[in-house]
Amino acid sequence: MKIYRVRTYVPGFDEILYGGIPERNVVLVSGGPGTGKSILAKQFLYNGLLKGEHGVFVALEEHPVSVRRSFAHFSWDITKYEKEGELAIVDAFTAGIGSSAQRENYVVKDPESVQELVDVLRAAIKNTGAKRVAIDSVSTLYLTKPALARGTVMILKRVIAGLGNTALFVSQISVGERGFGGPGVEHAVDGIVRIDLDEVEGRLYRSILVWKMRDSKISMVRHPMEINDEGIKVLWDKSLNISPTGAKISELPEDIKEEMKKAVEEAEKGVHEVQEEF
Repeated sequence: MKIYRVRTYVPGFDEILYGGIPERNVVLVSGGPGTGKSILAKQFLYNGLLKGEHGVFVALEEHPVSVRRSFAHFSWDITKYEKEGELAIVDAFTAGIGSSAQRENYVVKDPESVQELVDVLRAAIKNTGAKRVAIDSVSTLYLTKPALARGTVMILKRVIAGLGNTALFVSQISVGERGFGGPGVEHAVDGIVRIDLDEVEGRLYRSILVWKMRDSKISMVRHPMEINDEGIKVLWDKSLNISPTGAKISELPEDIKEEMKKAVEEAEKGVHEVQEEF
């Protein structure tokens, strides 16, 4: 059975995913503060818009005005996509309070109500014809009720995957925490991506690791990662090893690099084949 992969078009990310994210997968992007989780989610959505794939961004921790500003910080102009109904920002932060919030098209009046969020999200997906969803951050929904973490994620997953979407769920963890941001959430999602920021001998190292991905081969090493004016860049052809003695960046074996490159090429062919059917 051929698996259609959704290309993220984030430099180097599709390589370590061996082509991209399997369609309809819900992926948890977990990491501490300042690691780049939210950037990855927005870059995933914006790159989809550039390729004609509509999207929905759910803001649970940030005012919609701030969301638009953070997109603009990387010169990702989403204005026209919102105007043309190709991108929806779901305001699950303000509860509709404030003059700017009242101008939003999709507002969750009770941010603590998962059911209301689901209803608004479903409407946004249907109205935009979305294929990509980003939720930032899903851990906000069960911050005070950790026992509900797995169930909450499953509810959202059913709706999103059921409507044919592929999604990134941003998940907050504390500095030094080894988990993924909620008890049992790792079993509810299809994929897990861990982003870290480590200090070694006075220097900070950014890294990304694909922990799991249903129906897909993945890179089994931690990769160095950069954040620049254009967003995230994964150094897919290198590995990063952090140990008590220091940090070491190494080149991947040539056969593995070739396999990754070939997988991305095959995934791109699949994208073109699907587009040609319409």
